[in-house]
Amino acid sequence: MTEDAITQHIIDMLAGGHFQIADDNTFFFHDADNKFPFATIVTKDDEFDSASKLDRPGLFRLNIGVGKESFRALFGEELAAIDHSALDTLMPHPVYAKMYWISVINPSAKTFETVKPLIAKALNLARSRKAG
Repeated sequence: MTEDAITQHIIDMLAGGHFQIADDNTFFFHDADNKFPFATIVTKDDEFDSASKLDRPGLFRLNIGVGKESFRALFGEELAAIDHSALDTLMPHPVYAKMYWISVINPSAKTFETVKPLIAKALNLARSRKAG
């Protein structure tokens, strides 16, 4: 999957939500307040987050805030040692795993099919937090 195809898929899901591009990274919000994204696509490392080694050519990382239940269903309670630079592998986010975020670097079409329902869950979770 390309970064553009994933971005378009999320934009199509939003139906009234917003996205913002900053420093070549894309942030997806469930409404116009733009307070906290439910998903992001990042394209480079920074001083706080370099475990994914996004400085390699052509890489991007899709990040999704899935919530506690979904996160634990995927990864359990204990987080094992993870190679956060692995491609096409669903994994806990290298920095925000404690906040129940997951990530995948350059997902294949097959992996993205697995990720699609997680994006929908993240969007619904963000909307429910706003409503609650």
